Amino acid sequence: MTTVRVVVAGAVFHQGRLLAARRSAPPELAGRWELPGGKLEPGETAPEALVRELREELGVETEPVGRIAGEWPLKPGYVLQVWTARLLAGEPRPLEDHDELRWLTPERVDEVDWLEQDRPAVAEAVARLRAGADA
Repeated sequence: MTTVRVVVAGAVFHQGRLLAARRSAPPELAGRWELPGGKLEPGETAPEALVRELREELGVETEPVGRIAGEWPLKPGYVLQVWTARLLAGEPRPLEDHDELRWLTPERVDEVDWLEQDRPAVAEAVARLRAGADA
């Protein structure tokens, strides 16, 4: 039986905006935008992995709030799960795998070229922002 690895991503909310991260690697994804995150490690819960990944990739402390329903296939053997998260401390910086970050209001979220698998979760995150959610 094939084990499917979970990749968690954060729809990070702050002051009515959503954080977008531009990939710098691997080459086939470079220049496209995503919700930041990474792979679960053995023994981690998805929220624990999200906090760790956002700390490593962006240098921020976050609080996962709720999972966005759905799973999206990535490369074979991997699926994407997305959680909304609240920024607690720090100013996000592109430390790993990204070369640019942007805070986007709901009206500007379509200004970047999102990776296909992130689009459904981005749409749900924007709907939550428009409804006044802070994560």
